[in-house]
Amino acid sequence: MLRSLRILAVVTLGLGLALPAGAASAAAPPHPLTSFADILDLRGTPTSAQPAVQGTDVSDINVFADRGAWHAYALPKAGDSSSYGAFTGPLYVAQEYPWWLSKGFSRLNLSEGGQPLDLAAARNPVLTSLPGLLRQSFDLNGLRVTMELRYASNRTALVQSSVENTGNRRRSLGVGWSGALLRPDAEPMRSAPSLSATPQGVAVGFAKVRETWNYLTDGTERFQVTHAEPVTTTVSGDSYATSLNAPVELSPHGRQTLTWAESYTFTPAEAATEQPVVARALAQPWLTVAADEARWFGYVASATRGVPVSRQRLAVKSVETLVTNWRSAAGALKHDGITPSISNKWFNGLWAWDTWKQAVGTAIFDPALAEAQVRSMFDYQVTAASADRPQDAGMIPDCVFYNDVAHGGGNWNERNSKPPLAAWAVWSIYQRNGDIGFLRELYPKLAAYNAWWYRNRDHDGNGLAEYGATVDPSNVTAEDKRQAAAWESGMDNAPRFDATLGATVVDNTSASGAVVGYSLNQESVDLNSYLVAEKQTLALMADRLGDHSAAATYRASAATSTAAIQQTMFDPASGWFYDTALGTGQPLTARGRGIEGAVPLWAGVATPPQAAAVRSKSVSATEFATPVPFPTTSASSPYFQPTGYWRGAVWMDQAYFALEGLKRYGFGNDATALATQLRSTASGMMGNGPLMENYNPTTGAALNSRGFSWSAAMLLALDH
Repeated sequence: MLRSLRILAVVTLGLGLALPAGAASAAAPPHPLTSFADILDLRGTPTSAQPAVQGTDVSDINVFADRGAWHAYALPKAGDSSSYGAFTGPLYVAQEYPWWLSKGFSRLNLSEGGQPLDLAAARNPVLTSLPGLLRQSFDLNGLRVTMELRYASNRTALVQSSVENTGNRRRSLGVGWSGALLRPDAEPMRSAPSLSATPQGVAVGFAKVRETWNYLTDGTERFQVTHAEPVTTTVSGDSYATSLNAPVELSPHGRQTLTWAESYTFTPAEAATEQPVVARALAQPWLTVAADEARWFGYVASATRGVPVSRQRLAVKSVETLVTNWRSAAGALKHDGITPSISNKWFNGLWAWDTWKQAVGTAIFDPALAEAQVRSMFDYQVTAASADRPQDAGMIPDCVFYNDVAHGGGNWNERNSKPPLAAWAVWSIYQRNGDIGFLRELYPKLAAYNAWWYRNRDHDGNGLAEYGATVDPSNVTAEDKRQAAAWESGMDNAPRFDATLGATVVDNTSASGAVVGYSLNQESVDLNSYLVAEKQTLALMADRLGDHSAAATYRASAATSTAAIQQTMFDPASGWFYDTALGTGQPLTARGRGIEGAVPLWAGVATPPQAAAVRSKSVSATEFATPVPFPTTSASSPYFQPTGYWRGAVWMDQAYFALEGLKRYGFGNDATALATQLRSTASGMMGNGPLMENYNPTTGAALNSRGFSWSAAMLLALDH
């Protein structure tokens, strides 16, 4: 480690941007992570304050954030010379919704002899991203300008601009910055931001706006630019201009670096806490840079270890995707977590099963962040002391956001849970870092979660559970409850949950006859396979913690459930696993084959002959081996829709379960071939396109949200 840090120090100083002001520097060598440059195309400039709605505009902008910050940036496009000298954005999250604050809030301005130097006339522009930073450079009138943006903390981006005199005469330059607000089109959002000058730069304040489905601020949010050097700022309407108080004097081939910080905070307490962080970053930026480089070198090394060279860029793209969607604790979110997609209007919260899958991928390069993710959901595990739902003790809510229900959180959802994969996530993290304290902390909570499923979601008490819904103000009608139950599966509109095909709900009652929840009228094969896997994992945890009696109990229960799945949920005639009708135990084959029928292989609950039958369908081009393999509904199904979300689109989590299941039962060559086909056919996956929420199985076209976290996490996990 010490040797690595010494090498890092030499590399960092070689870049020239982190040197103390006025220090001499040599020509910058290539960055050691250059081979991972521009893994994602992060170039673009917004035309409106609100990002395009996902799924309707594939030209929307990919962004970069780090350390859990709630604001993100991009690069100008090559050729967009009017944007040179500024990083695109920021994109800030108004508690739950992303908005562009500016096309480029801090644009560098240079002048000489009182005359402006036109950055639009710059030559040799290089606009690039590297793991952990954005960079742009260009030549202008005998000057070489290089700018880098990285994150100093979970609230602050650090920007450095190096101006080098490439000529043989002394230069005296005026330096300044300018920017303008990009206001939302409609009120009250339009009037929310306001500019003001500060002694060290400029700030944006935000009025209180409580538009539940569009924009949420408390009137305490603040975006602030703080310069290391003395400056003067003037504000005019929606625009500002900041100028350096003293000219920059450059000797021939001399260089000076200017440093500033861009912070986005939610509360006065956060702003106060961030002040010393900003001060340290501005006083000694080289320390921030060195720590940041070391962290990212570690990320890249962990993500690419053992991965074939041909897939290493995809591995690093997965890391960049997860890190950009990392949000630090704020509002009702008590721990850091990873959201599905910062770019999607509706996806800036934390979902339970997203979290379990994302933690498995994140643990590969940052186990501490993976632990925080898991805690972020268990923070809201229901207990018997709950005033609203004590009957749901052990349950994990579907999703949590910056605002809970009491504070106007319309996106917060406790009307259902999500599939139980938490023990798998915790054990995966433990296998990476050996943190026995984390295991000891989570084990009783995981046990309570597992018990809740059987207490509140096993209508007939036969040991096979059903997806369902909670007793909740939002679950009023039978259709409300059916919808919540479909959401609880995570496969919202899958054919097996269609009301027109017979899916409905039944009441679950306590011994006293009180309704404690609702179940679908079908026992789901994926749910019960997940529950077996959870019990098997809880047994491993119990043994590791010394509770061998509990371990034996979990193993016995898992064996019983395994036998029930094998005997009732597999249809020999069609060679596939299905949900079964509540009461009769008959497989619901008329609803078609779904990818959930492959989950028993991942969980290890299929017999070898059953696994061979599933393998046969998995490698068939008319079933699940479509050009992008593993559609959520078989290509032979009458309900197959390639762009139908859970009715045919390919999701990386389900592909992961299917591939790992094949490997588990000895079909490794098939899994390798199908995984290669998937990666090469899914649009942009092996290029510089974003990792998408899902893909068209017949064309490979990208579908729905860009920069999707569990796609990134599962792609990482496939190689580790």
